[in-house]
Amino acid sequence: MASSNNRVVVPEAKQALDKMKYEIAQEMGLQYNGYKGDLTSKQNGSVGGEMVRRMIEDYQNANK
Repeated sequence: MASSNNRVVVPEAKQALDKMKYEIAQEMGLQYNGYKGDLTSKQNGSVGGEMVRRMIEDYQNANK
C-alpha cells in the first residue's frame, strides 16, 4: 500500500484549512459535514481546487 505524504506543515493552519473547506463547499451548494463519502470525486476535487486557487490568489495579492 502506498504511503501518504499529505501532512500539515504548520499544525495551527489545519483549523483554518478545514474552515475554508466547509465555506467553499457551502458556496458550491454541497452538503459537506466532514464525511466526504457522500460526494463524488469531482465534487471533492472542485472544493480542493478552489482552495488552492484562493490560496495562490491570496499569496499573489500579499506579495505585490
